[in-house]
Amino acid sequence: MFVPLFFSGHLFDIQKFLMLILGFIAFSFIASSVYIINDIQDADKDRKHPKKRFRPIASGRISKKQATVFLTFLLITSCFIMAWLTVVNHNPWASFGFPIFYLIMNIAYSNGLKNIPLVDVVIIAIGFVVRLLYGGALVSITISDSLLLTVVSASMFLGFGKRRNELRKGTSTRKVLKAYSMEFLDKIMYVFIGLTLVFYSLWSINSRALLVYTSPLAMIIVADYCLIIESGSSDGDPAEVLKHSKSLMALLLLFVLLLLLCLYVS
Repeated sequence: MFVPLFFSGHLFDIQKFLMLILGFIAFSFIASSVYIINDIQDADKDRKHPKKRFRPIASGRISKKQATVFLTFLLITSCFIMAWLTVVNHNPWASFGFPIFYLIMNIAYSNGLKNIPLVDVVIIAIGFVVRLLYGGALVSITISDSLLLTVVSASMFLGFGKRRNELRKGTSTRKVLKAYSMEFLDKIMYVFIGLTLVFYSLWSINSRALLVYTSPLAMIIVADYCLIIESGSSDGDPAEVLKHSKSLMALLLLFVLLLLLCLYVS
C-alpha cells in the first residue's frame, strides 16, 4: 500500500502518510477477517497439517464462537475507519471499494475458487494488486503501467513458488495441488521471474535516471530468493523465507536504502 507514495517521492508528506496509515489499518482488519473466515472453515482440515494444526482455532485455543465475535469487531471497526477516510478524501470508491472487493474475492476463494488450478494463484496476485491500487487511490497517485506489471508478475512468481514447494514437501492438504506438476510449476515460476525483472527494469529506466542502477541488485535478490526456494528449506511462504534468511533481509535492506537515495537524495 505504501509503494505508490514511496515511489512518487512524497513519502514524507505527513497528511498523505497518515491517510495511508489509517487505510493500512482498515485493510489489515479486512485481511485479518479473511484469515479468520478461512481458519473457521478449514479447522478440521488444518488439524491434519503438521504446521497448521497449531493455529488458534484448529488447536482449540480459540473457539469458533470467539473467533466470530472478533471477526465482527474487525469488520465493524474497519468500516468506521473507511467511512472517516471517505469524509476526508470525498472518494467512497477509494475508501471502501478496494477493501470490500478484496473481502468478497477472498470469500469466493475460500468457498471453492481455491480449488481451481491457476485461478487460485491469480487471486493471490490480485490481492497484491488491490493493495497497490488502494494505496494509490487513497492519496490520489496514479500507478504506472510498468510498476503495475512488475507487481503482477512478482505476485504470480511468489504464488507459483509457494505451490511448488508445497507440492515438493507433500505436507499440504490443498486439493488444487493434485492439478499441478513440478515440471509445470518450475517452468511457469521462472517465466514470471523473468517478466518481473524485465518490467522492473523498464520501470526504472522510464523513471529517474539513477533508479536503473537498482536493477542489478533486484536481480541478485531474486537469485537469492530462488536459491532458498530450490534448497527446499522452506514451504515457499515469502514471509517465512524472509524471516529465516539473513542474506535476503540484508539485500532487501540495501535495496530500500538505494531506492531512498535515488528518490529522495539525488
